[in-house]
Amino acid sequence: MLSLLHIENIAVIEQAEIPFEKGFNVLTGETGAGKSIVIDAISAILGERTYRDVIRTGADRAFVSAVFAGVPELSWFSDNRVPYDGAELLVQREIYADGKNVCRVNGRPVTVAILKRLGSLLVNIHGQHDSQQLFDETKHLGYLDLFARNDAARAAYDAAFARVQALRGEKERLSMDEGEKLRRVEALEYQLEEIGRAQLQVGEDEDLEQRRKRLQNAEKLSEYLASAVEALYGGEETSGAADLLGEAEHSLARIIRFDETLQPFAERISALQCEAQDIAEELRDRLEQLAYSGDELEQIEIRLDILHRLKRKYGGSVDEILQYAEKARKELDEITFSEERLEMLDAELQAATTNAEAAGLALRKTRQAAASEMERRLSAELAALDMPRAQFVCELEEIPLSPTGMDQLRFLMTANVGEALKPLSKVASGGELARIMLAIKNVLAEQDQVGTLIFDEVDAGVSGRAAQKVAEKLRSVSRSKQVLCVTHLPQIAAAADVHLLIAKSERQGRTYTQVTALDHVGRTREIARIIGGAEITETTLRSAEEMLSG
Repeated sequence: MLSLLHIENIAVIEQAEIPFEKGFNVLTGETGAGKSIVIDAISAILGERTYRDVIRTGADRAFVSAVFAGVPELSWFSDNRVPYDGAELLVQREIYADGKNVCRVNGRPVTVAILKRLGSLLVNIHGQHDSQQLFDETKHLGYLDLFARNDAARAAYDAAFARVQALRGEKERLSMDEGEKLRRVEALEYQLEEIGRAQLQVGEDEDLEQRRKRLQNAEKLSEYLASAVEALYGGEETSGAADLLGEAEHSLARIIRFDETLQPFAERISALQCEAQDIAEELRDRLEQLAYSGDELEQIEIRLDILHRLKRKYGGSVDEILQYAEKARKELDEITFSEERLEMLDAELQAATTNAEAAGLALRKTRQAAASEMERRLSAELAALDMPRAQFVCELEEIPLSPTGMDQLRFLMTANVGEALKPLSKVASGGELARIMLAIKNVLAEQDQVGTLIFDEVDAGVSGRAAQKVAEKLRSVSRSKQVLCVTHLPQIAAAADVHLLIAKSERQGRTYTQVTALDHVGRTREIARIIGGAEITETTLRSAEEMLSG
């Protein structure tokens, strides 16, 4: 469960420390007070996309940290080499004005993508946008698969379908008309002949560039190399470094008998003289290598021009050109022997299709079994949410092989007896849609290990008796999961175990948001405000007290 949330410089929240408890936690407050900002901060901790404009005006960074307690020993920790002792889990994220993000889990840096994978194992957030997704029938199959927990069957089908797609792609590439085939063969043969005529050698472009550079500067190289050799060996009238070192060694040799401690110096000077002579010989060899014929530089320029033209067509280096040639040669072989390959592909594709269809049928069985159970469970959930007459159906339709299987699903519903089943977009009101999604989330939550469920204003369009039913359902869910709920309904606020008030104020021309855990008196006044608005009366206070004690 999420036990502590720390926020710095997120929108109007300069700093807040928010403790959460087990069970049912609600957050209330005036519209615009910052309730959604708290949810945004939690989303950031879960690795969701966060933009730099969330940083409070005047600050250079935003910071969020969260402490989770009771997190099981997930494979995520070992997979990402993050230490975890089974006690508390600390997740931190810094968001900088330049767009940089720094994420840490138990002090170990992780990427946002890796953090998001952990977040999906810790918390499930449901907002009003999720309810609208129920209108998108392409999302319905995903809900059923989550309920079915058919990961193995999905993985088997995905692999089989990927094989079919690969073979289809190869067959399509080879299935060209004769005119197109002839044009492609001529193009490939021309390219291979052009590359082959150049007789390329791996790395020759780099060698030629170095040789050209030396030849273009041959005069300076000769002058300074000769000067270096003379400095080491000496000239007709001057002594070189090697000669001077020899004289130094000779001088020391004459006095060593008087002071034997000078022997190491003489040996070191002798070694320096040998080194100077070796260097001089090597530099003299390099000087002799500078000799070249008059047209060598011209021939290098011609060769480099050929390589440059090939690079513009086939790759940025000789290595890439040769790789292109190998790829072209393979394609030419494929086209040349395409008839034989197509015959083989037909057999392979038929076998792969049969395999994929078998995997699709196995996947369908998991979905059919899950669909019946999901309908039963959702009907029970909706009845508990004051929709006793609602009928919910998972309509599975068989389709050909597709990326998601051989099934198409849409949710159908009727809210009243005697009415025909219709798509959700045709029959569900805003309040009904919120309750349907709450029912789905509750059913799915039973299938996973996520310890915390967050509901962000799922009470939209709900009031009266339905609101009381939603409150009772959230309280029921909170007995097995930690529940955090942002609400505007007094029924939901009164059902909570922990009540947090989000309030904003102004100081010195700036807006600040505070989060306060309310005691019984504070809860009574806040629920009275929700019931009656800004003016709290004795009547609304009595109503609030009755709701809390009921």
